[in-house]
Formats: sequence, structure tokens, C-alpha cells
Amino acid sequence: MAKRSISKGVIKDIVIVAVAVLVIWIGLQAAFGTQNPFYVVASGSMIPALQVYDIIVIQGHEPFELIQVGDIIVFDRPSDHNRVIVHRVESILNEDPKTVRTQGDANPSFIRGTDYPITEEEYIGKVAYIIPQVGYITQILKPPMNYIIIAVVIGIMIIKQFTGKKKDVEDIVSKETLKELSDIGKIEADSEYSEDVKKSEITEEENKDSEKSDKENN
Repeated sequence: MAKRSISKGVIKDIVIVAVAVLVIWIGLQAAFGTQNPFYVVASGSMIPALQVYDIIVIQGHEPFELIQVGDIIVFDRPSDHNRVIVHRVESILNEDPKTVRTQGDANPSFIRGTDYPITEEEYIGKVAYIIPQVGYITQILKPPMNYIIIAVVIGIMIIKQFTGKKKDVEDIVSKETLKELSDIGKIEADSEYSEDVKKSEITEEENKDSEKSDKENN
């Protein structure tokens, strides 16, 4: 029974945390207008504007038509769409349809297939905020460390549930036990008193018998 209660408590805590994270994530997606509002800078191509492990916050609500030269944007690499790039817009190549060319601040020149042609199809969003160096945390959360952290968190939940149940049981036992011990003490005291009473009655009877015997002898 205790194991079932602990399991239910742990599952409940995990579900609450998971739902809270999901709600927050969906809220952030809606607020920033993109499936992934956060990216970690993984290369030095944008130094000094962006450092490796900086976290960039993307504003997907910024229309591609309003992007200007000098803006830092995030986009899928046009050659294969299998990598996300963050570079600065270097020039506008065409207005209809709008096509731009980018370049990393630290790169000597633009790279074909990476920096252009960038159209609305490749565009993800414009960099709105930069959070310096927080991306180091993502390195800590890589396997196997992330699994260890998850195991520790679940372990803490289990211990929390177990100690909570144990404390409740101890409180119940201690109260009931103290009451029972108190009652037992009274019973024992009453028994001792009863024994004393019986002894005194026996002594009085013996004295009466002795006096009666003396009178008869006299």
C-alpha cells in the first residue's frame, strides 16, 4: 500500500512538472511566433556580436519583408535546410520575391549555399535578444549528464514522498501509543492500588480473628 501511494505521488509530481513546462513552452512559441524561440550559438562566425554559448531569442513575428541590411537573422541553410544559421544581412539581392545575402561578422566573405540565396522559405526569425553565455548549461545537460539529473530529480521526489508518509505514520503512532501507554499506566496504578486494598482488608480480617480467638481463650 505504501509503495502504491509513493508511486502515485511521484507520478503526480512528474505530470505536474511536465504539464507546466509544456504550457510555458507553448506560451513562448505563441509569444515569439516560432516553433523554437531559443538557439545556442555554436560557432564563432558572428564574433564579437555573438559569442559561442550565447543564447539568442528569436522573434518570428518580424515579417521577412521588413528585414533590412544590418539585421541579424536566423535561417535554414539554403543548400540543404539541415542546419540553422545565424548571420547578419549583408545585402538585399531582390525585392520580388525578396532575397537577401548574409555574412558572418567574423567571416572574410559570404559563403554560397550558406549565406545566399535567403528567401522567406529559409527565414526563421530575427534576433531580438541575446543572453550571454547561458548556453553553457546546454553542455551540462547533454547525455549522459541529463539522464543523471533526471534520475536525481525523480529520486528526490521519491524521497520526499517516502519521508512525508513516514512522518505521518510516526505522528499517528506516537499519538496513539502515548495515549495507550497513558491508559496502561492508569490500569497498572489501579491494579497496584487494588492490591494494596486487598492486602489491607486481609490484615484487618486477620486482626479480627486474632482478637476473637484471644477473647474465647480468656
